[in-house]
Amino acid sequence: MKLLEGKVALVTGATRGIGKAIALKFAEHGANVAFTFRSSAAAAEEVTKQLEAHGVKAMAFASDASSFDDAHKVVEQVVAEFGRVDVLVNNAGITKDGLMMRMSEQQWDDVINNNLKSAFNFTHALTPVMAKQRSGSIINLSSVVGVAGNAGQCNYSASKAGMIGLTKSIAKEMGPRGIRANAIAPGFIETDMTNQLSEQVREAWAQQIPLRRGGTPDDVAGVALFLASDMSGYVSGQVINCCGAMNC
Repeated sequence: MKLLEGKVALVTGATRGIGKAIALKFAEHGANVAFTFRSSAAAAEEVTKQLEAHGVKAMAFASDASSFDDAHKVVEQVVAEFGRVDVLVNNAGITKDGLMMRMSEQQWDDVINNNLKSAFNFTHALTPVMAKQRSGSIINLSSVVGVAGNAGQCNYSASKAGMIGLTKSIAKEMGPRGIRANAIAPGFIETDMTNQLSEQVREAWAQQIPLRRGGTPDDVAGVALFLASDMSGYVSGQVINCCGAMNC
């Protein structure tokens, strides 16, 4: 059974990792998928082919998600091409870790702009579209460090905590228009980023997780599928930890 048949989804930052897994999961369940990328046109082309292999329409859009104007232009193009947008996944983000005493203003600004401001940009652009449709699901990729904090990640933690506040506020503000908003807070997820850590460090992380393993992008994509589908029609304003009980 395809849970997203006939729906249109827009996923930001979907050429790798969690964003790519979500886009593929949505296509597998019948959604037409638009997605953004920042630099790798070759990777975007490959993801487009993988999405189309599921028999759906897929298009990639070059975008600097931290740019208000860029985000609005992309949304205009997506609506022109697909006619509507039923699901927005604010996934685009970066890390620039460092201890507070050594963190530069640029490190702070870059992470806040790419993670939190980008979510504002696309939500701002799409809420009028969804309000006219009287329906829509907004899914924000937060993090367990946005819930609990983490030493050496003040900028990242603040950006992800901000996404939780944004999620809850949008759920209350736009609920009367039929728009739902929820956040996913992944824990230690095995991606290209975490694969750069040593095996010893990854194993140490796993021992802190009750399920004794790191999560996969597909684990997170499964939660996103639920939130995008009509199965979660009465779920809004929530933060779902996808962390193997690491943060509970």
